[in-house]
Amino acid sequence: MIKLPELLAPAGTLDAFKTAILYGADAIYAGLPGFSMRARAKITAQEVRAGIDLAHAAGRKVYLAFNLFAHERDFANMDRVAETIRYLCPDALIVSDPGVMMWVRDNFPDMPIHISTQANICSAQSVKFWQRAGARLCVLAREVSHNEFKIIREKCPDIGLEIFVHGAMCMSYSGRCLLSNFITGRPANRGACAQLCRWKYDVILRECATGTEMPIEEDSRGAYIMNARDLCLMPRLRDVIESRPDSLKIEGRNRSEYYVGAVVHAYRCALDAYARDPAGFNPGPYMAELERLETRGYTTAFFDGSVGPDAQNYETARSSSEWHAAGVITSRNSDAIVFELRNAICAGSKIHFIIPGQDTSVSVDLPQIINAKTGDIVPKLSAGQHNSLIIPRNWIDASAYEKLVPYVLAYAHK
Repeated sequence: MIKLPELLAPAGTLDAFKTAILYGADAIYAGLPGFSMRARAKITAQEVRAGIDLAHAAGRKVYLAFNLFAHERDFANMDRVAETIRYLCPDALIVSDPGVMMWVRDNFPDMPIHISTQANICSAQSVKFWQRAGARLCVLAREVSHNEFKIIREKCPDIGLEIFVHGAMCMSYSGRCLLSNFITGRPANRGACAQLCRWKYDVILRECATGTEMPIEEDSRGAYIMNARDLCLMPRLRDVIESRPDSLKIEGRNRSEYYVGAVVHAYRCALDAYARDPAGFNPGPYMAELERLETRGYTTAFFDGSVGPDAQNYETARSSSEWHAAGVITSRNSDAIVFELRNAICAGSKIHFIIPGQDTSVSVDLPQIINAKTGDIVPKLSAGQHNSLIIPRNWIDASAYEKLVPYVLAYAHK
Protein backbone atom coordinates (compact mmCIF):
# COMPACT_ATOMS: atom_id res chain seq x y z
CA MET A 1 0.00 0.00 0.00
CA ILE A 2 1.35 3.45 -0.93
CA LYS A 3 1.84 5.81 1.98
CA LEU A 4 0.19 9.18 1.44
CA PRO A 5 2.58 12.12 1.35
CA GLU A 6 2.38 14.93 3.87
CA LEU A 7 0.15 17.82 2.80
CA LEU A 8 2.04 21.04 3.56
CA ALA A 9 0.13 24.34 3.69
CA PRO A 10 1.27 27.97 3.83
CA ALA A 11 0.39 30.40 6.61
CA GLY A 12 1.08 34.11 6.35
CA THR A 13 -1.41 34.99 9.11
CA LEU A 14 -2.68 33.37 12.29
CA ASP A 15 -6.09 32.93 10.62
CA ALA A 16 -4.39 30.97 7.83
CA PHE A 17 -2.81 28.73 10.49
CA LYS A 18 -6.23 28.02 11.97
CA THR A 19 -7.79 27.45 8.56
CA ALA A 20 -5.04 25.09 7.39
CA ILE A 21 -5.41 23.02 10.56
CA LEU A 22 -9.20 22.89 10.25
CA TYR A 23 -9.13 21.81 6.60
CA GLY A 24 -6.66 18.99 7.05
CA ALA A 25 -3.06 20.09 6.44
CA ASP A 26 -0.55 17.68 7.93
CA ALA A 27 2.02 20.44 8.33
CA ILE A 28 2.27 24.20 7.94
CA TYR A 29 5.13 26.47 6.96
CA ALA A 30 5.48 30.08 8.02
CA GLY A 31 8.12 32.77 8.03
CA LEU A 32 9.08 36.00 9.76
CA PRO A 33 9.89 39.45 8.35
CA GLY A 34 13.55 39.72 7.39
CA PHE A 35 14.31 36.06 8.02
CA SER A 36 12.79 34.45 4.96
CA MET A 37 11.54 34.92 1.40
CA ARG A 38 8.48 36.74 2.77
CA ALA A 39 10.03 39.98 4.00
CA ARG A 40 6.60 41.68 3.91
CA ALA A 41 4.84 38.97 5.93
CA LYS A 42 2.19 40.43 8.23
CA ILE A 43 2.48 37.73 10.88
CA THR A 44 4.32 38.47 14.13
CA ALA A 45 6.52 36.19 16.22
CA GLN A 46 3.77 35.99 18.84
CA GLU A 47 1.22 34.95 16.20
CA VAL A 48 3.57 32.34 14.76
CA ARG A 49 4.07 30.95 18.26
CA ALA A 50 0.29 30.84 18.76
CA GLY A 51 -0.07 29.06 15.42
CA ILE A 52 2.61 26.54 16.34
CA ASP A 53 0.90 25.84 19.66
CA LEU A 54 -2.42 25.27 17.86
CA ALA A 55 -0.79 23.01 15.29
CA HIS A 56 1.03 20.94 17.89
CA ALA A 57 -2.17 20.58 19.92
CA ALA A 58 -3.80 19.17 16.77
CA GLY A 59 -0.89 16.81 16.08
CA ARG A 60 0.45 18.83 13.11
CA LYS A 61 3.97 20.08 12.40
CA VAL A 62 5.23 23.57 11.62
CA TYR A 63 8.32 24.44 9.59
CA LEU A 64 9.87 27.90 9.86
CA ALA A 65 11.13 29.42 6.61
CA PHE A 66 14.61 30.81 7.13
CA ASN A 67 15.53 30.80 3.45
CA LEU A 68 17.01 34.24 2.89
CA PHE A 69 20.31 34.63 1.04
CA ALA A 70 22.30 36.00 3.96
CA HIS A 71 24.68 38.96 3.79
CA GLU A 72 27.23 39.85 6.45
CA ARG A 73 24.73 42.25 8.00
CA ASP A 74 22.33 39.33 8.48
CA PHE A 75 24.89 37.26 10.35
CA ALA A 76 25.49 40.25 12.63
CA ASN A 77 21.86 39.84 13.78
CA MET A 78 21.94 36.10 14.33
CA ASP A 79 21.83 36.31 18.13
CA ARG A 80 18.37 37.86 17.82
CA VAL A 81 17.39 35.21 15.27
CA ALA A 82 18.50 32.46 17.65
CA GLU A 83 16.32 33.88 20.42
CA THR A 84 13.32 33.89 18.07
CA ILE A 85 13.89 30.29 16.98
CA ARG A 86 14.16 29.14 20.61
CA TYR A 87 10.94 31.02 21.41
CA LEU A 88 9.04 29.50 18.47
CA CYS A 89 10.24 25.88 18.74
CA PRO A 90 9.47 24.88 15.13
CA ASP A 91 9.66 21.30 13.95
CA ALA A 92 12.21 22.19 11.24
CA LEU A 93 13.95 25.14 9.61
CA ILE A 94 13.78 25.69 5.84
CA VAL A 95 17.08 27.13 4.56
CA SER A 96 18.71 27.79 1.20
CA ASP A 97 22.02 29.46 2.05
CA PRO A 98 25.01 27.16 2.88
CA GLY A 99 26.26 29.71 5.40
CA VAL A 100 22.89 29.78 7.15
CA MET A 101 22.86 25.98 7.19
CA MET A 102 26.28 25.92 8.88
CA TRP A 103 25.00 28.43 11.43
CA VAL A 104 21.92 26.31 12.16
CA ARG A 105 24.01 23.16 12.58
CA ASP A 106 26.37 24.96 14.97
CA ASN A 107 23.66 26.64 17.04
CA PHE A 108 20.78 24.15 16.79
CA PRO A 109 22.46 20.76 16.26
CA ASP A 110 19.24 18.81 16.86
CA MET A 111 17.03 20.95 14.60
CA PRO A 112 15.84 19.17 11.41
CA ILE A 113 16.86 21.13 8.31
CA HIS A 114 14.86 21.29 5.08
CA ILE A 115 16.48 22.73 1.97
CA SER A 116 14.35 25.38 0.24
CA THR A 117 13.35 25.42 -3.39
CA GLN A 118 15.56 28.53 -3.55
CA ALA A 119 18.55 26.17 -3.60
CA ASN A 120 17.36 25.08 -7.08
CA ILE A 121 17.79 21.35 -6.48
CA CYS A 122 17.30 19.60 -9.83
CA SER A 123 19.33 16.37 -9.51
CA ALA A 124 20.10 13.43 -7.26
CA GLN A 125 23.67 14.71 -6.97
CA SER A 126 22.45 17.98 -5.45
CA VAL A 127 20.16 16.09 -3.07
CA LYS A 128 23.08 13.95 -1.90
CA PHE A 129 25.22 17.05 -1.41
CA TRP A 130 22.67 18.56 0.95
CA GLN A 131 22.04 15.21 2.64
CA ARG A 132 25.73 14.90 3.46
CA ALA A 133 25.65 18.44 4.80
CA GLY A 134 22.94 17.35 7.25
CA ALA A 135 19.61 18.01 5.51
CA ARG A 136 16.60 15.91 6.51
CA LEU A 137 14.50 16.91 3.46
CA CYS A 138 15.02 18.66 0.12
CA VAL A 139 12.40 20.76 -1.65
CA LEU A 140 12.97 20.16 -5.35
CA ALA A 141 12.89 23.02 -7.85
CA ARG A 142 9.63 23.55 -9.71
CA GLU A 143 11.59 22.97 -12.92
CA VAL A 144 12.10 19.25 -12.14
CA SER A 145 9.94 17.03 -14.36
CA HIS A 146 8.02 14.03 -13.11
CA ASN A 147 10.37 11.59 -14.84
CA GLU A 148 13.35 13.36 -13.29
CA PHE A 149 11.68 13.17 -9.89
CA LYS A 150 11.27 9.39 -10.20
CA ILE A 151 14.99 9.04 -10.99
CA ILE A 152 15.90 11.23 -8.02
CA ARG A 153 13.58 9.21 -5.77
CA GLU A 154 15.23 5.97 -6.88
CA LYS A 155 18.73 7.32 -6.30
CA CYS A 156 17.87 9.03 -2.99
CA PRO A 157 15.64 6.62 -1.07
CA ASP A 158 16.64 7.66 2.45
CA ILE A 159 15.98 11.41 2.50
CA GLY A 160 12.73 13.34 2.40
CA LEU A 161 11.74 14.82 -0.96
CA GLU A 162 9.17 17.58 -1.30
CA ILE A 163 7.55 18.99 -4.44
CA PHE A 164 5.22 21.89 -5.18
CA VAL A 165 1.77 20.80 -6.34
CA HIS A 166 -0.14 24.08 -6.34
CA GLY A 167 0.40 27.83 -6.49
CA ALA A 168 1.99 30.72 -8.32
CA MET A 169 4.83 30.11 -10.76
CA CYS A 170 7.79 32.45 -11.15
CA MET A 171 8.95 33.46 -14.62
CA SER A 172 12.51 33.13 -13.36
CA TYR A 173 14.35 30.06 -12.11
CA SER A 174 12.59 29.21 -8.84
CA GLY A 175 12.33 32.78 -7.70
CA ARG A 176 15.75 34.19 -8.62
CA CYS A 177 14.32 37.13 -10.56
CA LEU A 178 16.06 40.52 -10.52
CA LEU A 179 13.40 42.53 -12.39
CA SER A 180 11.68 43.79 -9.24
CA ASN A 181 14.93 44.82 -7.58
CA PHE A 182 16.25 46.50 -10.73
CA ILE A 183 13.12 48.48 -11.61
CA THR A 184 11.41 49.14 -8.26
CA GLY A 185 14.14 48.51 -5.68
CA ARG A 186 12.07 45.75 -4.08
CA PRO A 187 14.14 42.55 -3.90
CA ALA A 188 12.32 39.38 -4.89
CA ASN A 189 14.64 37.19 -2.85
CA ARG A 190 13.67 39.07 0.28
CA GLY A 191 9.98 38.49 -0.35
CA ALA A 192 9.28 42.02 -1.55
CA CYS A 193 8.70 41.17 -5.23
CA ALA A 194 6.57 43.70 -7.10
CA GLN A 195 5.58 40.91 -9.54
CA LEU A 196 6.63 42.76 -12.67
CA CYS A 197 6.01 39.54 -14.60
CA ARG A 198 2.26 40.16 -14.09
CA TRP A 199 2.36 43.60 -15.70
CA LYS A 200 1.22 44.41 -19.21
CA TYR A 201 4.06 45.45 -21.51
CA ASP A 202 4.33 47.44 -24.72
CA VAL A 203 7.40 46.50 -26.73
CA ILE A 204 9.25 49.48 -28.23
CA LEU A 205 12.03 49.27 -30.81
CA ARG A 206 14.47 52.19 -30.52
CA GLU A 207 16.63 53.09 -33.54
CA CYS A 208 20.09 53.75 -32.09
CA ALA A 209 21.34 56.42 -34.52
CA THR A 210 18.41 58.81 -34.14
CA GLY A 211 16.75 57.61 -30.94
CA THR A 212 13.47 57.19 -32.80
CA GLU A 213 11.02 54.91 -30.98
CA MET A 214 8.85 52.59 -33.03
CA PRO A 215 6.16 50.60 -31.20
CA ILE A 216 5.91 46.94 -32.14
CA GLU A 217 2.29 45.91 -32.59
CA GLU A 218 0.88 43.34 -30.18
CA ASP A 219 0.32 39.96 -31.80
CA SER A 220 -2.35 37.34 -31.09
CA ARG A 221 -0.46 36.17 -27.99
CA GLY A 222 -1.18 39.41 -26.20
CA ALA A 223 1.03 41.71 -24.14
CA TYR A 224 1.38 39.85 -20.84
CA ILE A 225 4.60 38.30 -22.09
CA MET A 226 5.90 36.97 -18.74
CA ASN A 227 2.64 36.11 -16.97
CA ALA A 228 2.83 32.45 -15.93
CA ARG A 229 -0.31 30.49 -15.18
CA ASP A 230 -0.59 28.95 -11.71
CA LEU A 231 0.76 25.48 -11.03
CA CYS A 232 -1.86 22.79 -10.42
CA LEU A 233 -0.99 19.10 -10.31
CA MET A 234 -4.45 17.90 -9.27
CA PRO A 235 -5.06 16.35 -12.74
CA ARG A 236 -1.86 14.32 -12.28
CA LEU A 237 -2.21 13.61 -8.57
CA ARG A 238 -2.30 9.83 -9.03
CA ASP A 239 1.09 9.95 -10.78
CA VAL A 240 2.41 12.27 -8.09
CA ILE A 241 1.36 10.00 -5.21
CA GLU A 242 2.65 6.85 -6.86
CA SER A 243 6.10 8.36 -7.39
CA ARG A 244 6.41 8.50 -3.58
CA PRO A 245 7.22 12.09 -2.58
CA ASP A 246 7.32 12.69 1.15
CA SER A 247 5.62 16.07 1.09
CA LEU A 248 3.31 18.02 -1.25
CA LYS A 249 3.68 21.77 -0.92
CA ILE A 250 1.06 24.43 -1.56
CA GLU A 251 2.50 27.88 -2.35
CA GLY A 252 0.90 30.95 -0.84
CA ARG A 253 2.14 32.57 2.37
CA ASN A 254 0.85 35.89 1.06
CA ARG A 255 -2.55 34.42 0.20
CA SER A 256 -5.81 34.81 2.12
CA GLU A 257 -7.15 32.26 4.57
CA TYR A 258 -9.90 31.51 2.04
CA TYR A 259 -7.36 30.52 -0.62
CA VAL A 260 -5.41 28.40 1.89
CA GLY A 261 -8.51 26.65 3.20
CA ALA A 262 -10.02 25.95 -0.22
CA VAL A 263 -6.80 24.55 -1.70
CA VAL A 264 -5.98 22.47 1.37
CA HIS A 265 -9.54 21.12 1.42
CA ALA A 266 -9.40 20.08 -2.25
CA TYR A 267 -6.07 18.26 -1.92
CA ARG A 268 -6.95 16.73 1.46
CA CYS A 269 -10.17 15.26 0.09
CA ALA A 270 -8.40 14.09 -3.07
CA LEU A 271 -5.59 12.38 -1.15
CA ASP A 272 -8.08 10.67 1.14
CA ALA A 273 -10.19 9.57 -1.84
CA TYR A 274 -7.11 8.03 -3.45
CA ALA A 275 -6.31 6.20 -0.20
CA ARG A 276 -9.83 4.74 -0.06
CA ASP A 277 -9.87 3.57 -3.68
CA PRO A 278 -6.63 4.00 -5.67
CA ALA A 279 -7.96 2.20 -8.73
CA GLY A 280 -11.13 4.28 -8.92
CA PHE A 281 -9.58 7.64 -8.04
CA ASN A 282 -10.98 10.52 -10.10
CA PRO A 283 -9.48 14.01 -9.59
CA GLY A 284 -12.33 15.69 -11.50
CA PRO A 285 -14.51 16.80 -8.55
CA TYR A 286 -11.51 18.23 -6.70
CA MET A 287 -10.30 20.00 -9.83
CA ALA A 288 -13.74 21.61 -10.11
CA GLU A 289 -13.30 22.91 -6.57
CA LEU A 290 -9.95 24.49 -7.50
CA GLU A 291 -11.48 26.08 -10.61
CA ARG A 292 -13.68 28.22 -8.34
CA LEU A 293 -10.63 30.05 -7.03
CA GLU A 294 -9.47 33.32 -8.52
CA THR A 295 -6.37 32.28 -10.46
CA ARG A 296 -4.41 33.18 -13.58
CA GLY A 297 -5.42 29.87 -15.13
CA TYR A 298 -3.73 26.55 -14.43
CA THR A 299 -0.78 24.67 -15.86
CA THR A 300 1.08 21.48 -14.96
CA ALA A 301 4.23 23.48 -15.81
CA PHE A 302 7.35 21.29 -16.00
CA PHE A 303 5.61 18.06 -14.96
CA ASP A 304 5.99 16.51 -18.42
CA GLY A 305 9.24 18.28 -19.29
CA SER A 306 9.76 21.61 -21.01
CA VAL A 307 6.78 23.92 -20.81
CA GLY A 308 4.74 24.98 -23.83
CA PRO A 309 2.78 28.17 -24.54
CA ASP A 310 -0.11 26.92 -22.40
CA ALA A 311 2.04 27.63 -19.32
CA GLN A 312 1.63 31.38 -19.92
CA ASN A 313 -1.43 33.60 -19.99
CA TYR A 314 -0.55 36.22 -22.62
CA GLU A 315 -3.95 37.92 -22.53
CA THR A 316 -4.44 39.04 -18.93
CA ALA A 317 -3.21 38.65 -15.36
CA ARG A 318 -6.78 38.81 -14.02
CA SER A 319 -8.88 35.88 -12.90
CA SER A 320 -11.82 34.73 -15.01
CA SER A 321 -13.50 32.84 -12.16
CA GLU A 322 -17.19 33.49 -11.59
CA TRP A 323 -16.75 32.90 -7.85
CA HIS A 324 -15.09 34.67 -4.97
CA ALA A 325 -14.68 34.35 -1.21
CA ALA A 326 -17.86 35.22 0.64
CA GLY A 327 -16.44 35.13 4.16
CA VAL A 328 -15.70 33.07 7.24
CA ILE A 329 -17.65 31.99 10.31
CA THR A 330 -16.31 33.77 13.40
CA SER A 331 -18.74 32.45 16.03
CA ARG A 332 -21.77 30.24 16.50
CA ASN A 333 -24.29 29.63 19.25
CA SER A 334 -27.49 27.63 19.51
CA ASP A 335 -29.48 30.28 17.65
CA ALA A 336 -27.30 31.80 14.94
CA ILE A 337 -23.99 32.11 13.16
CA VAL A 338 -21.89 35.26 12.85
CA PHE A 339 -20.33 35.42 9.42
CA GLU A 340 -17.55 37.93 8.65
CA LEU A 341 -17.54 39.13 5.05
CA ARG A 342 -14.65 39.04 2.59
CA ASN A 343 -16.71 40.51 -0.28
CA ALA A 344 -19.94 42.49 -0.43
CA ILE A 345 -23.18 40.53 -0.30
CA CYS A 346 -26.81 41.43 -0.86
CA ALA A 347 -30.21 40.06 0.08
CA GLY A 348 -31.22 37.07 -2.04
CA SER A 349 -27.66 35.77 -2.39
CA LYS A 350 -26.68 32.17 -1.85
CA ILE A 351 -23.44 31.24 -0.10
CA HIS A 352 -21.76 27.83 -0.10
CA PHE A 353 -19.85 26.60 2.95
CA ILE A 354 -16.78 24.38 2.46
CA ILE A 355 -17.14 21.59 5.02
CA PRO A 356 -13.83 20.17 6.35
CA GLY A 357 -13.28 16.55 5.35
CA GLN A 358 -16.36 16.36 3.13
CA ASP A 359 -16.66 16.48 -0.65
CA THR A 360 -19.99 18.32 -0.62
CA SER A 361 -20.68 21.91 0.43
CA VAL A 362 -23.58 23.31 2.48
CA SER A 363 -25.57 25.98 0.64
CA VAL A 364 -27.52 28.69 2.48
CA ASP A 365 -29.92 31.23 0.98
CA LEU A 366 -29.86 34.71 2.54
CA PRO A 367 -33.38 36.16 2.25
CA GLN A 368 -32.25 39.12 4.36
CA ILE A 369 -28.96 40.72 5.35
CA ILE A 370 -28.83 41.24 9.11
CA ASN A 371 -25.95 43.48 10.16
CA ALA A 372 -24.25 41.77 13.12
CA LYS A 373 -23.04 45.06 14.62
CA THR A 374 -26.38 46.88 14.62
CA GLY A 375 -29.02 44.20 14.14
CA ASP A 376 -30.43 46.25 11.25
CA ILE A 377 -31.83 44.58 8.16
CA VAL A 378 -30.07 46.09 5.14
CA PRO A 379 -30.28 45.39 1.39
CA LYS A 380 -26.52 45.00 1.06
CA LEU A 381 -23.44 44.82 3.29
CA SER A 382 -19.89 45.56 2.21
CA ALA A 383 -16.76 43.81 3.42
CA GLY A 384 -14.08 45.56 5.45
CA GLN A 385 -13.82 46.74 9.06
CA HIS A 386 -14.80 43.24 10.18
CA ASN A 387 -18.33 43.73 8.82
CA SER A 388 -20.39 40.66 9.64
CA LEU A 389 -23.90 39.39 9.17
CA ILE A 390 -26.07 37.12 11.27
CA ILE A 391 -27.38 33.86 9.81
CA PRO A 392 -30.24 32.52 11.97
CA ARG A 393 -30.28 28.79 12.62
CA ASN A 394 -33.70 28.36 11.00
CA TRP A 395 -32.22 29.39 7.63
CA ILE A 396 -29.96 26.34 7.67
CA ASP A 397 -30.77 22.65 7.31
CA ALA A 398 -30.75 21.10 10.80
CA SER A 399 -28.35 18.31 9.84
CA ALA A 400 -25.84 20.85 8.49
CA TYR A 401 -25.84 23.35 11.34
CA GLU A 402 -23.42 21.41 13.57
CA LYS A 403 -20.87 21.33 10.74
CA LEU A 404 -20.73 25.11 10.54
CA VAL A 405 -18.07 25.89 13.12
CA PRO A 406 -15.69 28.88 13.47
CA TYR A 407 -13.18 29.26 10.62
CA VAL A 408 -15.38 27.41 8.14
CA LEU A 409 -15.23 29.32 4.86
CA ALA A 410 -17.85 30.12 2.23
CA TYR A 411 -17.84 31.23 -1.40
CA ALA A 412 -20.45 32.90 -3.60
CA HIS A 413 -21.06 34.05 -7.16
CA LYS A 414 -19.52 37.40 -7.97
